[in-house]
Amino acid sequence: MLVLDTNHVSELTYRTAAGLRLIQKLDVTNEDAAVTAINVEESLRGWLAEIRRRTDPRTQIAAYQRLIRQVEVFASWLVLPWDEDAADHFDSLKSLRQQVGTQDLKIACICLAHDATLLTRNLADFKPIPGLRVENWLD
Repeated sequence: MLVLDTNHVSELTYRTAAGLRLIQKLDVTNEDAAVTAINVEESLRGWLAEIRRRTDPRTQIAAYQRLIRQVEVFASWLVLPWDEDAADHFDSLKSLRQQVGTQDLKIACICLAHDATLLTRNLADFKPIPGLRVENWLD
């Protein structure tokens, strides 16, 4: 299984050249692809914060449109949950005191729980996590 990090999801959402290449690569692979509940959280938090920053309701229109687009993108993907197995991995890795942010560590733990490869641009951020397979399919 392949799991897309938020940066890969963003490229798909905005249909960038890198995102279109990613779609082609995903189409020819024999592996299932998914995102995580953490990706959904990060993205939605960002768009909700953008909406709150805009006080004029008319300037919120574009931000709401982007929020809806993001929800539609996530609706087309398998979303892997934050569950007991992932939390167990999190507890084990937290005790090793890895220098990895909490959200990244949660994404990694979901990947470990599903024996999945994480597709991310931030290889260096995830390399310290033992047992995690990471690849960058954008560059």
